[in-house]
Amino acid sequence: MSEEQVILVNENNEPIGLMPKMEAHEKGILHRAFSVFIFNDQNQLMLQQRARSKYHSPGLWTNTCCSHQRVGESNIQAGQRRLQEEMGFNTELKDSISFIYKASFDNGLTEHELDHILIGNYNDDPVINEKEVADWKWIDIEVLKSQLSQSPDKFTAWFKIIFSKFYDNLNVINDESNSK
Repeated sequence: MSEEQVILVNENNEPIGLMPKMEAHEKGILHRAFSVFIFNDQNQLMLQQRARSKYHSPGLWTNTCCSHQRVGESNIQAGQRRLQEEMGFNTELKDSISFIYKASFDNGLTEHELDHILIGNYNDDPVINEKEVADWKWIDIEVLKSQLSQSPDKFTAWFKIIFSKFYDNLNVINDESNSK
């Protein structure tokens, strides 16, 4: 199987080419990505702990799931695919905010992504793919904000950035969700 390709984009989210995922992360080239945030009816966020076998950020806590869109795949289709692959369930997702971020890792890789935050609701337990996910939990947003501040080393580099953008835009996101 050939290596997964990422969609390279400019700052306006216009596609400008394809590149193998690892090469894009080695070179820090801007590409499209998504991050899924699943909430339950108590407004708690489902976090996952990355599998210890992952090539970067193993064992760290992060959002419900994230990855890269494939050619011809919408943000929603990509999020639903990856949610099923990692967490073993499907639910309706809504596209919310997007932004560009850059995060470097100790292993020399850099994520430079135009990230789309997708939001959904689910109340059951996931059926995790143990090759991808070591553990999972529900957490209150304010508790999470406190833990990110007190123990940032327990979370992925991108999640700290993404959560901050998400938290700063909660009112906008809630207004959009309520108007749909």
